[in-house]
Amino acid sequence: MLPIICVVGASDSGKTTYIEKLIPELTRRGYRVGTIKHDVHGFEMDREGKDTWRHRRAGAQTIAISSPSQVATIRGTGSEIELEELVGRYFWLEDVIVAEGFKRSHYPKIEIFRTAVEPAPICGPGDNLIAVVTDDQAEPGVPVFRFSQVEAVADLVEDRYLKPRRRHRVMIQLDGKTFPVNDFVKDFVGSTVQGMLSSLRGWKQPGMIEIRIRLEDD
Repeated sequence: MLPIICVVGASDSGKTTYIEKLIPELTRRGYRVGTIKHDVHGFEMDREGKDTWRHRRAGAQTIAISSPSQVATIRGTGSEIELEELVGRYFWLEDVIVAEGFKRSHYPKIEIFRTAVEPAPICGPGDNLIAVVTDDQAEPGVPVFRFSQVEAVADLVEDRYLKPRRRHRVMIQLDGKTFPVNDFVKDFVGSTVQGMLSSLRGWKQPGMIEIRIRLEDD
């Protein structure tokens, strides 16, 4: 599962603004960042009269719009999808997910705190709070960073959740030619093969596994 870090805080505390600063700092370090925004009030991406709006109004359950540089999907759901399921379904190439909101989840949280908005932090260490970002006085029982210390917060995320994460290095060759695969496929193939082989008698954790499959014509 990809590391998920939730940025939480009271309404108008500046969560989005802070995420806008954290993303480029993690990206500069070579990590691919995905984001998820939680909206408890519901949202509407389509504008009335647009083609995709007309498709959905006509009864389409899922609508996709594609261009040479990006793609977007709008899909109806019977109920809210859990955060971990969202990540599993839609995020395949990222190294870390920064989620805005989801304060009731069990994932690690960084709280954005301003006394002008809320008298006290809304989360504590029991909520898996790992840091508070504020320029005000606060003693939440976790590390406190100023708004200017974005690099230090990125250090915390990197040291705790990104550096320890071991990725499978998988190379697939077809008739001797290397076949390009993304990180999702690498992790899937590596984890699946290792999981199956680990059930065999005499298994010991190796440094490398090599499997060759020859496909014979009938």
